[in-house]
Amino acid sequence: MTKNFSVGCFCLLATSCATTRPAAVQAPIRQVLTAQAAAWNRGDIPGFMQSYWHSDSLVFIGRKGPTYGWQQTLDNYRRGYPDAAAMGQLTFSGLHIIPDGPRAAHVVGRWHLARPTAGDVGGHFLLVFRQVKGQWVIAADHTNSE
Repeated sequence: MTKNFSVGCFCLLATSCATTRPAAVQAPIRQVLTAQAAAWNRGDIPGFMQSYWHSDSLVFIGRKGPTYGWQQTLDNYRRGYPDAAAMGQLTFSGLHIIPDGPRAAHVVGRWHLARPTAGDVGGHFLLVFRQVKGQWVIAADHTNSE
């Protein structure tokens, strides 16, 4: 009985993933990332943070280790980027958006901050997106810098 249940669950999961059309997930996630970069480039950190899951379960992993929660992540961004010169201009590139089901996906890509006075920085990221209340949000962010 357990074997049949496991096979049935696997088939249900495989069917769920197989019916997810990549374009149906990729386009709205690209829009989220475009809006996020635009907010950053306006110097609008709260606007940039609208792309993140507004939850204590949000996790951001950077060079100092994990940070949990939307508010703590916002506070860290504000401390790390206190003004427009520190923020620079953000671009994302090399985006690979992979659906993980109808309401989940992950994105691997590269980020770059052009900062004429503070010096350019960049690196790679892995984002986990979830669809929450009909909106695609970043539930987990693992970002490194070079």
